[in-house]
Amino acid sequence: MEGSLLEPTLFTVKGMCILDNDGNRILAKYYDKNTFPTVKEQKAYERNLFNKTHRANAEIIMLDGLTCVYKSNVDLFFYVMGSTHENELILMSVLNCLFDSVSMILKKNVEKRTVLENLDIVMLAFDEICDGGIILDADPSSVVKRVDLRNDDIPIGEQTVAQVFQSAREQLKWSLLK
Repeated sequence: MEGSLLEPTLFTVKGMCILDNDGNRILAKYYDKNTFPTVKEQKAYERNLFNKTHRANAEIIMLDGLTCVYKSNVDLFFYVMGSTHENELILMSVLNCLFDSVSMILKKNVEKRTVLENLDIVMLAFDEICDGGIILDADPSSVVKRVDLRNDDIPIGEQTVAQVFQSAREQLKWSLLK
């Protein structure tokens, strides 16, 4: 009986990905090299996952020994994959954090074009939410705060003096490095 009990571990995910309306990869991170050792296997799994979920109105699916939670919006599908032993509510909180973070970063304009234009910041959000499969954060506002790199999006009249000086310092530094 003792062997059947699992030791407590950190909450982990096997992977996270964003696919477009045709099932093509926009962004994907897989943390378990034993489950998907090659990109070819990852893409085959994504194709299978998309085919099973793009018409469904559920939020969860068990596929190839993984628990997958997903959400769709306009022309994007967001997926979080975990082992069959992982708590579905934990996976759903990671998915909600990912989706809400991307939504906040893109100012509620979550569609393929804007994700591709801001792919660098979306990638940072992936890394802030999960590192090596271990869930670091599930609060979208703290994720967005840590990945917010663009002070130049704020009109100069609304920036603080420190932000203006920081922006000027960065521009001067980059002009000297050229």
